Amino acid sequence: MKKAVCIISGGMDSALSAKIAQVEDYEIIALHFNYGQRTEHKELECFRKIAKDLKASETYEIDLPFFGQIGASALTDRSIDVPTGGLEEGVPVTYVPFRNGIFLSIAAAIAEKHSAQALYIGVVEEDSSGYPDCTESYIKKMQEAINLGTKEETNIEIKMPLVTLKKSQIVQMSLEMGVPLEDTWSCYQAEDKACGVCDSCRLRLRGFKQAGVVDPLEYI
Repeated sequence: MKKAVCIISGGMDSALSAKIAQVEDYEIIALHFNYGQRTEHKELECFRKIAKDLKASETYEIDLPFFGQIGASALTDRSIDVPTGGLEEGVPVTYVPFRNGIFLSIAAAIAEKHSAQALYIGVVEEDSSGYPDCTESYIKKMQEAINLGTKEETNIEIKMPLVTLKKSQIVQMSLEMGVPLEDTWSCYQAEDKACGVCDSCRLRLRGFKQAGVVDPLEYI
C-alpha cells in the first residue's frame, strides 16, 4: 500500500489535508511538532485524536525546543503579544521563522525512512495570514530540493490539496468528508476556550460564518 507522511498541527486545515490522503488510499504516517508554541498541549491533544480517527499506522511527535530559543514570533516568545486587532497586511508577528521549511525537511527524512511516496501539508495560500512559507511556489521548490538531497530511488511528492481554497470551502469539505472539527484547534493563544480575536480564530470563525454552519468550539 502506498504511504503518505501527513503533517498534522491539530488544526482544521491539516486535519482535512490528512483526511484527503486517507480518501486517496494512502496509509497514513501522522507527524506532529511540539515547538514551544503557546497552545502546544492543546494542539498535541488534538493531533492524537485526529491521528486515531485516521487510523494512522505510525505517529511521530517531534520536539523542536530551539524555536523558543530563537523567539522572534508571538507564538513562541511570550514577550511578544499575539495580535487581536484584526487581520493585518504583510507578514504578521505570529510567523515563525522558516517553520514550514524545517517541518518539511524532517517530514522528508521520515518519508524516506518509510519509503513513502507523498507528503501532505495543509498550507492555504489565498486565505492564509500572509506567511511566506505557505505559498504553492515555495512548497514546489522544497519538493525539488528534497528530491535532490535524498537517495536516487526516493521520489517524494509534496501534496497541498488546500492551497487554493478559501476557509469556507475548507469548512464545507471537512463536514462532507467527516473530519472531526470538534477535535481541531485554531486559536493562537488559549487552550481552554478559543479567544475568538486572534488572526487564526478570526479566519476560522469567518470561514464557518461564510459556510453557514456553527463552529463546534467554545469561544471566550
